[in-house]
Amino acid sequence: MTRFHIVHRTEYRYSAPVKFGIHRLVLRPREGHRTTVLQHQLALTPKARFFWMNDLYGNHVALAEIEEESDRLEIVSEVKMDVVDALSDEAPMEGSRCSMVALPVVYPLIETAVVDGYLKLTYPDESEAVRGWVNEVLRVSPAASAMGAVVQINQAIHSGTGYRRREEAGVQSPSQTLSLRTGSCRDMATLMMEACRTLGIAARFTSGYLDTRASTAGHGATHAWIEVYLPDCGWCGFDPTLGEQVSSKHIALGASAHPRGVMPVSGIFSGPPGSYAGMKVSVLIQREVLGTAQELKPSEVPAPAGVVS
Repeated sequence: MTRFHIVHRTEYRYSAPVKFGIHRLVLRPREGHRTTVLQHQLALTPKARFFWMNDLYGNHVALAEIEEESDRLEIVSEVKMDVVDALSDEAPMEGSRCSMVALPVVYPLIETAVVDGYLKLTYPDESEAVRGWVNEVLRVSPAASAMGAVVQINQAIHSGTGYRRREEAGVQSPSQTLSLRTGSCRDMATLMMEACRTLGIAARFTSGYLDTRASTAGHGATHAWIEVYLPDCGWCGFDPTLGEQVSSKHIALGASAHPRGVMPVSGIFSGPPGSYAGMKVSVLIQREVLGTAQELKPSEVPAPAGVVS
């Protein structure tokens, strides 16, 4: 088990005091059978009132109401959490039931109402271009299963797309990424999500942190990848930027059917024209290996940690 201490700092600067609208913050990590949030502290300057909720996708969302005007907005999220590196009952992808799901994927009738939302294309006008690219990838490297196709697409984006950090908001469309052959992590994730959906594989966009040397030094940033859903297999993460399956070094903040659904910070402001002067983001990740995790009896399972604001 690894204990993570994460400090995520976002600062917006303005040339004159501005008025802030409601800001939507997706900064509390998602929890699951491998992740437990022990403590989360969220602080804003100027001060804000927080209204917490779980959205449709199960993300923890804080709505921040900022009453004071200011020429600076700083958002600091500090998390302590435990992540189990591996579970004894988890089989490797190869040879598991996940590798036995054939194309086209047939989802259980009871799941189709939800699955349909993760099959709907975000860029339907570009479906022909994306489908043509996917067909070429699978022609060169045929896949024997749905999971095999996902692996091939992941590798193809990784090997055929150069990483380029972009400060601009939003994502490139899939055809732009295919044409430019460069993109940020969120651009590659968007392309992979659309590619999987053209094959009838449910996929969602995930935003979070990546434990790297840069983040250890306090120079990290948020990261993006995707997860695909297969019957009796669940959500499986893939990172086309790295060309790898998601591992314990990936820490998810939010997941959504649309890339815009999990922006860590989003909101509006009003002020003099041209008052926006820029932003800075830094992520610091410190980790401590705690040893082998042991299964807890029901009475020993700690209660969910509260949110400190």
